[in-house]
Amino acid sequence: MLTAQTDAEEAIGFTLKKTKFFDRFNGQLNERQTKVIRRMLEEGAKGFAGGMNAGKYGSIADVSKATATRDLQELLKIGAIYLFGDAGGRSTKYQVNL
Repeated sequence: MLTAQTDAEEAIGFTLKKTKFFDRFNGQLNERQTKVIRRMLEEGAKGFAGGMNAGKYGSIADVSKATATRDLQELLKIGAIYLFGDAGGRSTKYQVNL
């Protein structure tokens, strides 16, 4: 019973963080960015497995790697995402900044 209560509290907390995230960035995200962020958040509080990169972004949003990189840089600039793990070059990965 205690585990169920803890799990429920974590789920509620995560939902509140997601709501605050979208309130904070309301009107700043384009459709592609919103789609990718929502997909990343589907993974739950532990985050997107392995982080987001331009290749994954491009696959989810159905855009070129150049467009994916531009979108990710915009998200990074406004603080919607942050660098995760070893950053740089082809190994650059991002997570949602909740």
